[in-house]
Amino acid sequence: MKRFDYLKQLLLKYKHGLVLSYFFIYLIWFTYLERTVTDPSKYTLIYSKLDNLIHFNEWFIIPYFLWFIYIFVTVAYFFITSKQDFYKCCAFLFSGMTICLVIYTIWPNGHNLRVDLSSLGRSNIFIEVLSRLYSFDTATNVFPSIHVFNSIGAMIAINKSERLHNIKWLQVAALVLTVSICLSTVYLKQHSIMDVFGGIALSIILYVIVYVPSWGKVKGTAKQQQLSKAPQS
Repeated sequence: MKRFDYLKQLLLKYKHGLVLSYFFIYLIWFTYLERTVTDPSKYTLIYSKLDNLIHFNEWFIIPYFLWFIYIFVTVAYFFITSKQDFYKCCAFLFSGMTICLVIYTIWPNGHNLRVDLSSLGRSNIFIEVLSRLYSFDTATNVFPSIHVFNSIGAMIAINKSERLHNIKWLQVAALVLTVSICLSTVYLKQHSIMDVFGGIALSIILYVIVYVPSWGKVKGTAKQQQLSKAPQS
C-alpha cells in the first residue's frame, strides 16, 4: 500500500512529463517525411555560394552527435528541477520543431552537398560513423535545421534559468557547444549554411514569443518592488 501511495505521489509530482509524448508525434511525422521526400525533382534544393567556402571536416561528427545528449540532458534537468523552465523549454523546442515539420511538408526541400567519402583518400573512425549516418539519414527536410534550432533553444533555456544563469562555466560551455553543433551541420555537409540561417531566424522568433513576455513580467515586478521599498516623501 505504501509503495502504491509512493508511486501515486511520484506520478502526480511529474505529471508535467506528459508533454514529452509530443516526441511520438514528431518521430512519426519526421519518419514519414524521410521516407516519402526522396525524389530530387520534387523538392527544392537548398544552396548558397557560401557552402563552397566551407570545407568538409569529419571531426565535427563529435559535436554533431553530442547534440542528442545536449538536448536530452537539458530537457531532463528542467523536467526534474523546474516545471516553469521545463514548460518554457518544451514550448520553445516543440513549437519550433512543429513549424519545421510543417515547412518540410508544404515545401519539401533538400540539398546535394554531401561529399563522396570514398574519394577522400583517408579512412578513420569519424568517416566510418559519418558514412553510416549518410546511409540512414537522408539529405532532405533540412530547412530550417532542427539541429541548429534545438541547440539554440537549449542554450537559451540554460541561460534564462534562475538556477543556472549565474554559473559562468556552464553558460560558456553551452555557448561553445551550441556554436560547435551549428558548425558541425555545415562542415559535415549535412546542411547548407542557409539551413543554419533558417534555424537561427526561427529561434529568434520563438525566443520573442516564449521568453520575452516573461521578461516584461519580471521587470515589472522588480520595478514595483523597488517602488514599494522607496522612502515615502
